[in-house]
Amino acid sequence: MKAVMFHDHGDSGVLSLQETPDPIIAEDEVLIEVRAAALNHLDIFLRRGIPGITLPLPHILGSDASGIVRDRGRKVDPDLALGTRVVVNPGISCGKCEFCSAGFGGGCRTYQIVGEHTQGSYAQLLKVPAANVLPLPEHLGFVEAAAIPLVFMTAWSMMITRGQIRAGEDVLVLAAGSGVGTAAIQIARLAGCRVFAAAGSTDKLRRAGDLGAEVLINYHEEEFDSVVARETGRRGVDVVVDHIGADTWVKSLRSLRKGGRLLTCGATSGYAPVTDLRHIFYRQLHIVGSTMGSQNDFTEVMRAVFAGRLHAIVDRVLPLDEVAEAHRLLESRQVFGKVVLIP
Repeated sequence: MKAVMFHDHGDSGVLSLQETPDPIIAEDEVLIEVRAAALNHLDIFLRRGIPGITLPLPHILGSDASGIVRDRGRKVDPDLALGTRVVVNPGISCGKCEFCSAGFGGGCRTYQIVGEHTQGSYAQLLKVPAANVLPLPEHLGFVEAAAIPLVFMTAWSMMITRGQIRAGEDVLVLAAGSGVGTAAIQIARLAGCRVFAAAGSTDKLRRAGDLGAEVLINYHEEEFDSVVARETGRRGVDVVVDHIGADTWVKSLRSLRKGGRLLTCGATSGYAPVTDLRHIFYRQLHIVGSTMGSQNDFTEVMRAVFAGRLHAIVDRVLPLDEVAEAHRLLESRQVFGKVVLIP
């Protein structure tokens, strides 16, 4: 098969399309003919190299994928027929440990992410456990399906399962033009919340408004915590969704009402912010960390997608051999939503 691989960490120039042997599936796995694969910031971090994480090289990136079942292991349910159109859950859990049994799949002792702990979806073929694929309804195309799983499952788990957002609450979503941001806006609106969206351009804010955000904040022009204070009569929002990290952390805490919740699933600008602990204990704030999600989170969010209540936001689609340009676009933050590759 053809796959995008890298042999050394570095900039997007280390990525190249190569021939590599087809994956060999185990008895409980399926082989997917990939029709679309979406990018995530995780891909960039892994390509650059993450301290403390050693990838066997060469490596194939890519967590998100949709495609067609091309082969299956002997223990796979025969109802999952060859030729079935499927979408992949990128989080692999054992389903048996105390965390999985409690519905906390992201805490699984053996949790793996497709494209990080396994070879990924920037390829013509991908192998995954059969438990990690879900048949697609005919009305949902491969591109939109591939753009959904990681960011929507992450946002759903963070906001619904762990953050327990409720109708009538005010929710501030930072990096509103990102994959997680566009998912978070929709999920908050689905839950009946008023959404404050912060982004760095007028165009991104306009599009965030189209998704249902009511208060739009350009953080290159105004301090978002000041806007929140003004718009809420100095009360603050109930929930902040912050996956930026160091650059926004202090203002996120300031934006919360007493007893509010800061939900975080990432730290793209840095992971060591300066924090005045008095803001947390005196104002009785809750900080909720979340990574990926459980199989139930994946199933629930995909059910909402299949029903047309949530939608992938795809900025552009590129062929697999233009993967370096796709990475450059994502790194430069010139996109609203997702970038999707077509093998």
